[in-house]
Amino acid sequence: MNILHIDCSPRPQSQSRQLSESVVRRLLTFHPGARVSRRDLGSEPIAHPDASYASALASPAGLASASGDALRLSEELIVEVEEADILVIGTPMNNFTVPSVLKAWVDQIVRIGRTFVPTPTGKSGLLRDRPVYVAVASGGIFSGERANQPDFLTPYLSAILSCVGLNTVHVLPLQGTAFLDEEIASATRDALVATIDGRATGAGRSQQAC
Repeated sequence: MNILHIDCSPRPQSQSRQLSESVVRRLLTFHPGARVSRRDLGSEPIAHPDASYASALASPAGLASASGDALRLSEELIVEVEEADILVIGTPMNNFTVPSVLKAWVDQIVRIGRTFVPTPTGKSGLLRDRPVYVAVASGGIFSGERANQPDFLTPYLSAILSCVGLNTVHVLPLQGTAFLDEEIASATRDALVATIDGRATGAGRSQQAC
């Protein structure tokens, strides 16, 4: 059992980091022998796609003639996902959506012919489905009756991950962090993590077009 743990906040003690770490600890109670791999996009951001990568993906001919350097980072990140049985992504909500470091990761793993193929009905994922836990921290409130801001993060991540075959996405939202003291934030984190069911942490096999 392998768990890929990704964090996106630049703050070392951010709410999203604390929540994602709590999710990993919870998963380890179900899989005590699991290996945890780290990809810290917040402290070590990856490069956004450059000209060579964009050129490679622009056409079948470009992809066929692309050098190994152009696709090296993309391949490394995709293999990390393939080797994981569970993904845990800790991310803040920045300006209603994902931070740029997470978008850079998405742009590297969503690759034609490698993680999806085009079909008449949309992209069809090539990766094996597995649970993805998204620990989101937001200073505002974006869901429920008290929502006071839009949410482009949740539908975007659910849609884009589904495009590569990752359909089992669980979002754990820690909202209103700008107004919570640490005691309440900690209790809320604990309550969110307690909803993770050991029966739901195994890897699936489904594929889905989007």
